[in-house]
Amino acid sequence: MKFVIVVGDGMAGYPLEELGGKTPLQVADKPNMDWIASHGRNGLLKTIPRGMEPGSDIAIMSILSHDPRKYHTGRGPLEAASMGVELGKGDLAFRCNLITEEKGIMADYSADHITTEEAQELISAVKGAYGNLGDFYAGVSYRHLFVMRNAPRGSDKIKTTPPHDIVGERLSEHMVKPKNSEVAKTLNEMMLNSKQILSDHPTNIAGVKRGRKPANMIWVWGQGKKPRMETLVKKYGIKGAIVSAVNIVKGIGVCAGMSKLEVPGATGYYDTNYENKAKFGLKALKDHDLVFIHVEAPDEAGHAGDVERKIEAIENIDSRLLAKILDGLKDEYAISILPDHPTPIKVRIHVPDPVPFAIYSTRDQRDAVKSFDEFSAKRGSFGILEGYKLMDKLLQL
Repeated sequence: MKFVIVVGDGMAGYPLEELGGKTPLQVADKPNMDWIASHGRNGLLKTIPRGMEPGSDIAIMSILSHDPRKYHTGRGPLEAASMGVELGKGDLAFRCNLITEEKGIMADYSADHITTEEAQELISAVKGAYGNLGDFYAGVSYRHLFVMRNAPRGSDKIKTTPPHDIVGERLSEHMVKPKNSEVAKTLNEMMLNSKQILSDHPTNIAGVKRGRKPANMIWVWGQGKKPRMETLVKKYGIKGAIVSAVNIVKGIGVCAGMSKLEVPGATGYYDTNYENKAKFGLKALKDHDLVFIHVEAPDEAGHAGDVERKIEAIENIDSRLLAKILDGLKDEYAISILPDHPTPIKVRIHVPDPVPFAIYSTRDQRDAVKSFDEFSAKRGSFGILEGYKLMDKLLQL
């Protein structure tokens, strides 16, 4: 028996007037998702426990069977795991974004989706200036890592804010808190002063000339210490592989003992190579029991408030990835399709609402649901489940 989980990040949303009161998931042409829903069983999944931030780190940890209330320590250490960065007992790992600041406003949480090559040059410049405060590691596009080694006392009490939640807002209102903390003061000074280093960097000057927004500041957030998670082998006796362009997702897989697959053309953006994700996922099933495939594109469209892009991303997942997966699966298998969390066009941020999920198994029967969307799933035979119980259901079918 083989198992597949396909996650369209942020794929769920709210009804929109311009779509006739329907959600992007309802209006998208997605015959393969609908086939799984109509031939399988459905329900709603609470991937975000009450009181926790509705991030992909929380949601995907849930989907991969680990209760975030028990295992989640922060986003940064999960990204560190993906990048092969070892953390000591007292180390604190932060996600470090390259952002665009304009007149004190968070203008863009991704610095216009800066290229990885450009970002490496800028992170190198920041490292040269602030390497005494910790270690900087270049990641993909705007997503990077900062590790404060042997973090001083009180570091576990600071509060940070995800940059994608405050686009258009004043940075001064969302700096690291409490502001009287010495650690917070150090981090805030580093972020604010990074503008002096980055604004006049040749990479930014050249980018602005080409019409791109500058990556003129860093923003640290999502801090935490090294988590202790059970592996899938220990928990279920299965060998898993993970396919994603996003370090946080790959890091959760690494912590769960899964093989991290590097897929050519996987970008974490609209232009990601869907076909290669399907190809590498199917190939992994030859010597793995389960493959988890993640696509970031719908979430990016949700943050951008771009309904057409979101529908396009959903349709690309369906026609360019899911169709190939279904066509390539042989013998007995079970497959699940779901978002990790909603990223509604209306609000442009993650929300903690339950998400629709569908599971088709060659061994199981179907329920009465005919299509895959937020409202049809309410009629599914699974009802409403806690996120970390999805894997149990999938493996038992």
